[in-house]
Amino acid sequence: MSIHDPVTIGIVSISDRASSGAYEDKGLPALQDWLTRALKNPITFEPRLIPDEQAGISQTLVELVDAGCALVLTTGGTGPAPRDVTPEATLAVADKEMPGFGEQMRQISLAFVPTAILSRQVAVIRGQSLIINLPGQPKAIAETLEGLKDAEGKPRVHGIFAAVPYCIDLIGGPYLETHDAVCTAFRPKSAVRPPSA
Repeated sequence: MSIHDPVTIGIVSISDRASSGAYEDKGLPALQDWLTRALKNPITFEPRLIPDEQAGISQTLVELVDAGCALVLTTGGTGPAPRDVTPEATLAVADKEMPGFGEQMRQISLAFVPTAILSRQVAVIRGQSLIINLPGQPKAIAETLEGLKDAEGKPRVHGIFAAVPYCIDLIGGPYLETHDAVCTAFRPKSAVRPPSA
């Protein structure tokens, strides 16, 4: 039996072309791969591949929260193009907005491309779930989750996932534990559980 809390995570790739089969979706495999490497917890994934339709995105997010997902990560649909409606669909189902996640993702991505200021990722809380919009490219997904490291592997700019476990603690979700080699979760000392024997 695992000593770590089990967690259900919704992963949503939002793309007209991938959902219609015009090209292979790379978002879901990238999310699943990174989360599997980062978390010690046993994970049940709830994957969804859907088109850029605002009502459908909102409905999917509500369904995943209702299904018990403590965390829902989306990829795609966060740019300025007319079909990019993921942030609007996410905000429409929010109880609270968590602007720091989007601010930090843009800060990280700006280290690589000046067009990062065009991205509109948001993060929200709905019930006891944290929903975060991530960038669309697999490389950018890993960079924003993990952050930037120096030559010695020490964090230079913290990735957003460092704050995710404590956020989920605060909203009543499972205790997420990370593999430090991928991403170190930050908690105040008072919120750290003693290691299991």
